[in-house]
Amino acid sequence: MSLSLLGTTGSTGALGRLVARALSEHGLEQRLLVRDPARAPELAGASVARTSYADAELARASLEGVTTLFMVSGAEAADRLDQHRTFIDAAAAAGVQHVVYTSFLGAAEDCTFTLGRDHWATEEHLRASGMASTFLRDAFYLDFLPDLVGEDGVIRGPAGEGRVAAVTRADIARSAVAVLTDPAPYAGTTWDLTGPEALTFTEVAALLSAHTGRPVTFHDETVEEAYASRLRWPAPQWQYDAWVSTYTAIAHGEMAGVTDHVLRLTGRAPTGLASYLSKQEKP
Repeated sequence: MSLSLLGTTGSTGALGRLVARALSEHGLEQRLLVRDPARAPELAGASVARTSYADAELARASLEGVTTLFMVSGAEAADRLDQHRTFIDAAAAAGVQHVVYTSFLGAAEDCTFTLGRDHWATEEHLRASGMASTFLRDAFYLDFLPDLVGEDGVIRGPAGEGRVAAVTRADIARSAVAVLTDPAPYAGTTWDLTGPEALTFTEVAALLSAHTGRPVTFHDETVEEAYASRLRWPAPQWQYDAWVSTYTAIAHGEMAGVTDHVLRLTGRAPTGLASYLSKQEKP
């Protein structure tokens, strides 16, 4: 399969940019599929095409000639699942043969994390599309954990003593590149991408304290407290449900599983929180 026909979405975002850059560094040609071409990174071997998950005609035109598609899940929105289905249908109509999709750990029809249900439905639509597919079920982003700390040094959420096997975006990107450089063997497979350990938020807070020198603690909110504390950010109800269910999914043990899938795909063990924070401290 000619990798000159590789389509890459998400290159203006954190994860997709890492993937696109790595593919370029591997000397592979790719088509960067972006909503705003002016924001696309300038990379060797990369062309740019404007696309939209929600515009079937534009999506199909942008995907003509692409055989392997790296599909980063769309921005959180009330109609994200509809957008995903539109884009997948356009890919099938354009002749795409294989889609590598960034899903979420524990995606299921009835999983606690509300947006995980949308990921499951997207997977189901891909399975029914006639295209080959590979699902990268990413755990919670490890490099996002420091951003959960409030101005008062407290992480708040109804996670209890549940554990989260968070993974860095860099490890997800390396895993994606391993699949995209030789996609055929991965058709029909699902990979649970996690870090090397599952931590409670109490343990996360302790590690952040140790590495930043700033006291960080975890407050285990009730579900009612969680909804109330997030009202300071104006948002629709589905967004509040997503924010809160991230923590309740952890409390229910749905994000605790640790796998060796990053190692198997990349040949490198994933980065843990302490190692990641230590690297951030270096000048």
